[in-house]
Amino acid sequence: MVTRRIFLGGLVGAAIAPAVLRAEQAGEPEFLKERVTSGSLPPMAERIPARPRIVNLKEMGLVPGSYGGTVRTIIGSQRDIRFMTIYGYARMVGYNKHLQFQPDILADFRSEDDTVFTFTLREGHKWSDGQPFTADDFRYWWEDVILNDKLTPGGGALELRPHGSLPRFEMLDPLTVRYTWEKPNPMFLPTLAGPIPLVIVGPAHYLKQFHKKFQPDQAKMEQMMQANRVKKWQDLHIKMARSYRPENPNLPTLDPWRNTTPLPAEQFVFDRNPFFHRVDETGKQLPYLDRFILNVSSSSIIAAKAGAGEADLQATGIDFNDYTFLKEAEKRFPVKVNLWKVARGSRITLLPNLNCADEVWRGLFRDVRLRRALSLAIDRHEINMVAFYGLGTPSADTVLPDSPLFKQEYADAFVKFDADEANRLLDELGLTQRGNDGIRLLPDGRRAEITVETAGESNLDTDVLELVHDHWANIGLALYTRTSQRDVFRNRAMSGSIMMSIWYGLDNGVPTADMSPAGLAPTLDDQLQWPLWGMHYLSAGQEGAAPDLPEAAELVDLLGQWGSTAKFEERQVIWHKMLSLYTQQVFSIGLINSTLQPVLCAAKLQNLPEKALYGFDPTSYLGIYLPDTFWYKEA
Repeated sequence: MVTRRIFLGGLVGAAIAPAVLRAEQAGEPEFLKERVTSGSLPPMAERIPARPRIVNLKEMGLVPGSYGGTVRTIIGSQRDIRFMTIYGYARMVGYNKHLQFQPDILADFRSEDDTVFTFTLREGHKWSDGQPFTADDFRYWWEDVILNDKLTPGGGALELRPHGSLPRFEMLDPLTVRYTWEKPNPMFLPTLAGPIPLVIVGPAHYLKQFHKKFQPDQAKMEQMMQANRVKKWQDLHIKMARSYRPENPNLPTLDPWRNTTPLPAEQFVFDRNPFFHRVDETGKQLPYLDRFILNVSSSSIIAAKAGAGEADLQATGIDFNDYTFLKEAEKRFPVKVNLWKVARGSRITLLPNLNCADEVWRGLFRDVRLRRALSLAIDRHEINMVAFYGLGTPSADTVLPDSPLFKQEYADAFVKFDADEANRLLDELGLTQRGNDGIRLLPDGRRAEITVETAGESNLDTDVLELVHDHWANIGLALYTRTSQRDVFRNRAMSGSIMMSIWYGLDNGVPTADMSPAGLAPTLDDQLQWPLWGMHYLSAGQEGAAPDLPEAAELVDLLGQWGSTAKFEERQVIWHKMLSLYTQQVFSIGLINSTLQPVLCAAKLQNLPEKALYGFDPTSYLGIYLPDTFWYKEA
């Protein structure tokens, strides 16, 4: 059976065949010429794969560029160097800007009913240190990392064992590997293409020195453990192999830029990967830009620094309420500021914690009448006008009209401002007694006071909460705001200390039925409306607690059904059941979506779209727009 995925994979794979001839004629980047001339680096024709991935910029409406230049950007902490993995967007299989799968690191991929996945590597592809990238790197990661209970005590990522069992791995030849499940695994490709890609491969030639099986010199192993301040060899391997947060500058990579700076640092320098696998249609090896510099700063002053001309590309750490200030910067510095459409289910979402420790509030939050009342009492039009200049869309936390799964009924679910109906629902719930100030009383006599906690990363959140404070006061509920640091915020949520939080809505607001609906069900411990239920799913039942609310349990069951079918039409049906259930139950109280995100860039930076979708999943922020194709046009 030929599926849609097989067709797409085959089509793109065939289109890249004639690459080498043009690539061989291209000039070297000035950044690398000295190394090439000295013989320490082979010429480009020997660095790129025999079948590189051709990015045809003209077909994409973009302009082929020239080499050189450095991009400065600002991050809120050292941990945020992970943005380079997201921005670089080198994936086994990635999305194009139409959110269709296409081979990227792979030369080709073939899916048979989402059960058998055959991956073909590019002949001659190399890691950033020049060593061959082959099927043996997949085998090492499978046999010596995933199947090693010291390195992977949990048995592997859930995406690898959606029905409980790991797949059968086969290395068919040095360029071909295969993963075979007994049942369909539709999560496999979306997870490989996502912002935090599933890791199924590692540079075996480098990592074996940290593996007990391959390191015969115990004294050397202990020396490396001591130098890296770890007590076990497996902790050393995990630390040195971490690719998503590339803190180890010696770890070979397949990304367009590689980190050159060890921790700790206030500035990280990422240099071009001389062995990157993409070329443009003229044969020039990508990336065009030589270097990314990431300057560490406080999250609270990133916008001020960007507006003061200290960034050449800035999207994270700035928000819509910074737009006017950033736009003013265009008059003082050679920068421009564009507005992209946020691709999340809601820019601002209130998340009642159904796992909170307070027994009375936990019971109330689990009653859909309270969640609906809280939603109906919010005047979203006012919030949209005050906080977003009317440019957003009042909506429930659901998919955007850009998604083929969009239905207006999902967006409209319990979002029409109706204080009378909200009051009626609260009365029906039994909250009829009020104090002298009009605030309702809980069944145990306490005032109905809801503390909404924030991670303190956006003034926009606290501004909106001031408006919601007044809206809820009208129905007899008091709202207080508490700000904390992100890690503290998440830990408090897990412990049940948080009653309600304010955060973003669904990560992926523009899904297709081929993408996982996991965000609609309790599946992760950082889902603030049900962290314990999410931990239970994430840990395969080892930690947390199973959902004991029928509707939440049904979402998990539906997710399981989605993961068991290879039929696109059945996935569509399941997606709609989950979207309907999620919005009718108001598990998250979405306020405004389709809002705009400022993206600041140097005025001479080319190929960055003026308008685009901006989000974590599936676009990987700037990732699917291929920053390796950005280049500086000199005046």
